[in-house]
Amino acid sequence: MNFLVSNNKQKTKKILCVDDEPIIRELCINALDEYQVLAAKDGLEAVQILEAEDVDVVLSDVMMPKFDGLELLQKIKGQHPDQAVILMTGYSDKDLILQALQAGADEFISKPINILQLTTTVEKVFEKQKLRKELTDLKQTDQLKNDFLGLISHKLKTPATAISLFIQNIAEGVEAPNDVNFKQMVAMVQAETVHLEQLIQDLLYFGEATLQEETLALEPIDLGLIADRVAFALQAAARHRHIELDNSIEIPLSPKPLLLNPQRINFSVRALLDNAIKFTPQGGSISMKGEITAGQVRLLIEDTGIGIHQQELAKIFNKFYQVDPENTGQVRGFGLGLYYARDFIRSMGGATVD
Repeated sequence: MNFLVSNNKQKTKKILCVDDEPIIRELCINALDEYQVLAAKDGLEAVQILEAEDVDVVLSDVMMPKFDGLELLQKIKGQHPDQAVILMTGYSDKDLILQALQAGADEFISKPINILQLTTTVEKVFEKQKLRKELTDLKQTDQLKNDFLGLISHKLKTPATAISLFIQNIAEGVEAPNDVNFKQMVAMVQAETVHLEQLIQDLLYFGEATLQEETLALEPIDLGLIADRVAFALQAAARHRHIELDNSIEIPLSPKPLLLNPQRINFSVRALLDNAIKFTPQGGSISMKGEITAGQVRLLIEDTGIGIHQQELAKIFNKFYQVDPENTGQVRGFGLGLYYARDFIRSMGGATVD
């Protein structure tokens, strides 16, 4: 199999030209010199190239021996519906064009090839791809927004309803201070109030963390000091659930500070430790320690929780995904902590390991 490739390795857009005439392949390479152009002499060779290369646009002749352009188009669209395909043809057969349109052809170029038409058509297809991607991104953003608003409504509704009903019962004289159940109801409402405050704090925290600029300044930071402060701040939450939080972090954790963003590393460590507290049963324990192995600084958080099923490990870092081990449908939080923790850690050159 032969690859004909334009020389400029810095060209980011990649086009595959498929034609049984060498002169046409050379013409495409020369005319489309602002792109990286691969070439194949027939549909079979094109399929082999597509299996090995990621291509932005396929530019294919229709009439070719062995494996023609329509067959290639159908195979490409069957496997990759979003792959852009431009067909070149010297025939004005309406049935052929109709078949190509039904198979998903994006554009047509008539032969003999006009260089201006060739370059203009390719530019138009790239512009369509850009608009299609922007539209897809907008739809995904809109869907995420709707999912998040629905999640917020669901999470806030439970504590707000419990507090509202309790106040309503007091106002109507249903609840009496001397009733044996009154203190239990007060404790429940207090717990729901704390939970509501935590949810609101989480929303503010997520908003602050995610609305910051994509590229944030990194500065020399001792990871051990950050982890120690987070552990101290969450000791009360651990004690409330009768969980022992053992922090054996040494300060400094590493001989040299790490280049980190203070807000994002603080958020990430807090999210991981908060998740351990949330899913460790009462009476359990959590340990946090640091180590340096093969030049890598590692922060290890271990707990005595029930663990995560193998099939759910791949999902726990997904946005809004929450493990519900007891199938109650009442998992606390928004399912965003681990998602942003991994995202932030990766943005600073680190990695999370299950």
